[in-house]
Amino acid sequence: MKENFKKKVLENGLTILFEKRDLPIASMAIAVKNGAINESLEEKGISHFIEHMLYKGTSTRTNKEIAEEIEKNGGELNGFTSELVTAYWCKMPSNHLNVGLEVLADLVKNPLFDEKEIEKERNVIFEEIKMYHDNPKMHAFHEIEKNLFSGSLSVSILGTKNTMKSLDKEKLVKRFERTYTPNNMIVCIVGDADFNEIVKFAQKNFGIKKGSVPKQKFGFKNSSRIETRKGIDQANILFAYHVPLLKNKKSYAARVLSTMIAEGMSSRLFSEIREKRNLAYAVKGDSDINNSFAFNYIYVGTTKDKVKKVKELILNEFKDISENLVEDELNQVKEQIKGNHRIGLEDSQQQMVNLLYAETNAKAELVYDFEENISNVRLEDVKEIAKKAYKEYSFFALVPE
Repeated sequence: MKENFKKKVLENGLTILFEKRDLPIASMAIAVKNGAINESLEEKGISHFIEHMLYKGTSTRTNKEIAEEIEKNGGELNGFTSELVTAYWCKMPSNHLNVGLEVLADLVKNPLFDEKEIEKERNVIFEEIKMYHDNPKMHAFHEIEKNLFSGSLSVSILGTKNTMKSLDKEKLVKRFERTYTPNNMIVCIVGDADFNEIVKFAQKNFGIKKGSVPKQKFGFKNSSRIETRKGIDQANILFAYHVPLLKNKKSYAARVLSTMIAEGMSSRLFSEIREKRNLAYAVKGDSDINNSFAFNYIYVGTTKDKVKKVKELILNEFKDISENLVEDELNQVKEQIKGNHRIGLEDSQQQMVNLLYAETNAKAELVYDFEENISNVRLEDVKEIAKKAYKEYSFFALVPE
């Protein structure tokens, strides 16, 4: 795949990432290196709010026309806001590549920020906040961040009802004009396309305005908390622990540990908690690793009276890995991760997201070094991270009252 990758930074600072594919499909995104990590506590949710507003109409297209131009040409349109980046993407038949690029460029260049639409969309986001709160599993994922971080990262990407009330047109436009500039943008395309034509499009459609992304302070911590709620039958548990940042090669050992302990039906905790003891249906793990923060997490849904036992089983596995892990198991998990990675490459949209995040963190080329870095993970590094996780972790449980 690496031989099919090209990258170019234009004079205005805009970065173009491209991976050539033969299938007549193109996944494309225009992303801004600004997300929830760049927000103060008083303005939490502003990046996500701006994302919503960019689909509400531009100076040349109504919100209906934005969707129609993509969908009537067989495409899909969506966007996302994360801690690090806000992205607007579509997936199109490659013969309609220019349609997708033109619509996405219009979104990030010419939004209206109509005041009536702002008020309407504010209410939509209020409902989104309620939806996540009322979903026990999603609520637990939001709450674990309060146990892992202080400052900007301790509040959900969605913001709060109070911060959302405080965001008016002036604040939205000011943040948009400051951050949605070519030097903060990435155009990323994975699919059947011509790189030179993409470069020409970007040169023609983006100016030279410079902007900056605000930096915010946040801290790392570990704490435990149990919350009770009426009207639920299941206890939702999240166990999380800080791991090395992406720039540290030991971060790949953290990915190996996450897979070993809780990713997939062959993982240690799935076998121990579900298969052996029948304490849960859902036992899942994953990583969120970048150059600003990095943590692994484990989610378990169980009964209220089994919360203590499940936590004990999680800690026992970390202790056992830190003391007894052997090369055979390590190598088996490495092959699992590399195989899963190759399967994931089949999806052009997923590869587009992979390249975006890698470029936002450091450089897109890291995507193509992933398997080599996994192969180089050392036994002692996995054991070291497991030993630390056993002693230093955050824990949250939402349990029936």
